[in-house]
Amino acid sequence: MKILVINGPNLNMIGIREKEIYGTRTYPELVGYVERCAEDLGLETEVVQSNHEGAIIDFIQEAYGRYDGIIINGGGYTHTSIAIMDALKAVEIPSVEVHLSDILSREDFRHHSYLSMVCEKTICGKGFEVYREALEYLAKK
Repeated sequence: MKILVINGPNLNMIGIREKEIYGTRTYPELVGYVERCAEDLGLETEVVQSNHEGAIIDFIQEAYGRYDGIIINGGGYTHTSIAIMDALKAVEIPSVEVHLSDILSREDFRHHSYLSMVCEKTICGKGFEVYREALEYLAKK
């Protein structure tokens, strides 16, 4: 089983930005964590990141016919991007939305997620562990 892990804007800055929310572990540490978790579960993964909405849409569209699942942390686009939601809907690949922080306990604008409207599951507020839970969920499909 092949899983594409897509990380959106500013995820590359974890460990630097808002440490009280995102902690001190870095983006390369996150990628290594995801890769180890996937290996433990016998899954193949590719981890990508972009700060650009169009690139994220391209990742999703290019996943069609190549991946069995998508894990997406849309960053700020979670709350604004109908286009990313539509791309996920178009490819019809089982998808899980993840967030390092608990978006429901943060600012009101973070409470709405376009991604959750098309993803099978949303996991948030558990730091890096959200990626393991998402991998485990998709592994059972």
